[in-house]
Amino acid sequence: MRRYLMLLAALLPLMGALGAVPAEARLGGGHSFGSRGSQSYFSPRPTGLAPGAAPFERSQAPVGGMNNYGRPAGYGMGGTMFGRHPFASGLMGGLIGAGIFGMLFGGGFFHSGLGFGGLFGTLIQLLILFFVIRFLFRMFVGNRGGGMARPNVAPTGGTPGGWQGVNSGMGGGMNAAQPLQITAADQSAFEQCLVYVQQAWGNQDIAAISRAATPEMVGYFNEQLANLTRQGLRNRVADIRVETMELSDAWSEGDTDYATAAMRFSMLDMTENGRGQVVDGSATTRALVTEIWTFTRRRGGHWMLAAIQQTR
Repeated sequence: MRRYLMLLAALLPLMGALGAVPAEARLGGGHSFGSRGSQSYFSPRPTGLAPGAAPFERSQAPVGGMNNYGRPAGYGMGGTMFGRHPFASGLMGGLIGAGIFGMLFGGGFFHSGLGFGGLFGTLIQLLILFFVIRFLFRMFVGNRGGGMARPNVAPTGGTPGGWQGVNSGMGGGMNAAQPLQITAADQSAFEQCLVYVQQAWGNQDIAAISRAATPEMVGYFNEQLANLTRQGLRNRVADIRVETMELSDAWSEGDTDYATAAMRFSMLDMTENGRGQVVDGSATTRALVTEIWTFTRRRGGHWMLAAIQQTR
């Protein structure tokens, strides 16, 4: 039994390295999280750059009502795939329990009479178990974000550079909201905020990020940096350029303003290991990223990053 336990401990990291897709080390890690006030559980208005937006995987916004993803507001926020899918939890628990218990004690998924005994059989069974788990995870998690998108009602007005003016007809839970005029000065502030936060991320400077992002976002970024550190990795970015921005929504709630925009930006993005070797990205080839960023400010204050969502 001890031999099988040692074999299992040695093989599980190897299977993860062979079959898992590495998470992105850039700011946000390619995830969707944050808050958009009363619009947190409603999809941003489509734009040319971002026809659709992924729902938040994590958010501290209050939960209630129905969202435009066709789910109860707050569906999928926090927790795990197993907690959201009881069937998946039971099935996965049964597979893992029966499979691993059987393999450790000589049976596994297949009877030894079928030719799956011994070391080779154990390897095959571990691989099968791994790919079954990965398949079920993708099946249940990948289907959680469907549903309706908000009707494409274009904002009125307009300013140069693809930016729209007053965003009217908000709808979807915006009873307390008022349209907000976005100016050229706001456009410049959004661009500066994006570049500043990216540079601070490359310097692993959480204190600097906290000056340009909400406490909620700072908490998520701090977790991501800690995870990278545990893996012995560091993400560096340089020469950040905002290529295009398109306004999606802009509104006020009481003394707080919000603006959501599709942001296309490029940069030199590289991930290094503890020896300073580049293990992902490039120091010479620019990476092009399109995300949906939401900014917020208290009346009279400066714009801060409140949410990041991935496009689809």
